Amino acid sequence: MRLTLQGPSRPPRSGGEPKSLVVLLHGLGADGNDLISLAPYWAPLLPDAEFLAPHAPFPCDMAPYGHQWFSFQERTPAAVLAGVRAAAPFLDTFLDEALAARGLDESRLALVGFSQGTMMSLHVGLRRAKPVAGILGYSGRLIGEETLADQLRSKPPVLLMHGTADEIVPFESLALAEASLKRLGVPVTTVKRPGLGHSIDEIELAQGGEFLRTVLAQRA
Repeated sequence: MRLTLQGPSRPPRSGGEPKSLVVLLHGLGADGNDLISLAPYWAPLLPDAEFLAPHAPFPCDMAPYGHQWFSFQERTPAAVLAGVRAAAPFLDTFLDEALAARGLDESRLALVGFSQGTMMSLHVGLRRAKPVAGILGYSGRLIGEETLADQLRSKPPVLLMHGTADEIVPFESLALAEASLKRLGVPVTTVKRPGLGHSIDEIELAQGGEFLRTVLAQRA
């Protein structure tokens, strides 16, 4: 039986039908209830957006609770890339179904990720046939950059933010992702947050909200 991702959602603040979707992808050992908490911060900027926060498809294998997009038990580049690739079809299907159910297309979709969720957002978002409105990533990495040149299908605007004191995903991942994306012509902006660990602070929330407002602005 095909696994369909499930998770919490928040309807548009305007009370009307959604004119855009913001899909929030959580990190290792969390679930959709973690990132759906961002919706109240951004809803005033995006009153017509619906927020969806699916649980990753697999139970976390490093804790007795939570979910994971892929295992981090083995952290070799090959193992991590294989894990991302195995999870990608679940996310692609979820996005396809969510858009179709609301009569929207990719231009009305923004992906937001934290940690593993950023890795999934970049992997899937850059390989979809039609570009999403934008990708916002916190404390993540670009996985499989060596394969991206051959698999890149769209170039949405990307905003990546990372704390310099991140104890989980090395801060150096930010510059590596930026260099790879720029080399491939993907419009990317990066923000470094001095002293911030593996988390999201108020400044990042504000800048992320402005990015989402800009990329999801209704086109004339």
